[in-house]
Amino acid sequence: MTSDLTLPPLDGRELALFDLDNTLLSGDSDFEWAQFLIGRGVIDGELHAAKNRDFYQQYVDGTLDIFEFLDFQLRPLARHERAQLDAWHREFMATRILPLIGERARALVRAHLERGALCAIVTATNSFVTGPIAREFGIPHLIATIPAQEDGRFTGKPRGEPSFREGKVTRVDAWLETLGLWRGSFARSWFYSDSHNDLPLLDWASHPVAVDPDARLAAAAQAKGWLTISLRP
Repeated sequence: MTSDLTLPPLDGRELALFDLDNTLLSGDSDFEWAQFLIGRGVIDGELHAAKNRDFYQQYVDGTLDIFEFLDFQLRPLARHERAQLDAWHREFMATRILPLIGERARALVRAHLERGALCAIVTATNSFVTGPIAREFGIPHLIATIPAQEDGRFTGKPRGEPSFREGKVTRVDAWLETLGLWRGSFARSWFYSDSHNDLPLLDWASHPVAVDPDARLAAAAQAKGWLTISLRP
């Protein structure tokens, strides 16, 4: 594993996709959001913390039912006005997320942006939580699970296909189509991830990169000859 990635000379249009949690962040924004709400007394601490840990372990184990999880994860959004949620999110960014963003992650994103790559974060975490994080990195596109809204208020349900496992490939393909592009439009397509749950999109990319990978991804990366890097201090 290397801590420095030297990008090859630019020789055509490039696509750079980044997983967020435990990849660009040295933690999980979804988990941190729930812990933040618990700390503010917005949701029941004991019950929610236990469920939060259970779902996170299922994600790590590769057994997560995404729709069961989203029903749990999105429910608190439906209970509060958007202005209040936005105010909480600003505090969440300052106290929980900025400390998880390291200079190596910022430098990696900056390197791709400066090369003129088409850049996007591709994450299973919902777009309310992750939109401001993408903007903090200066990444112009976000492919995330979409929390449905009606008249400016969240419903507590997802809209469309979650950006999870094979769904990430489906969502990326659909996004590129809206731009008049496809995978073959790029000389190189990069995808950076820490998780075995992202193997479908890693296989899709021409240049998959394992970032501080979990054990199953580390084994797959070694078997497939993929580059493995660290963004941690």
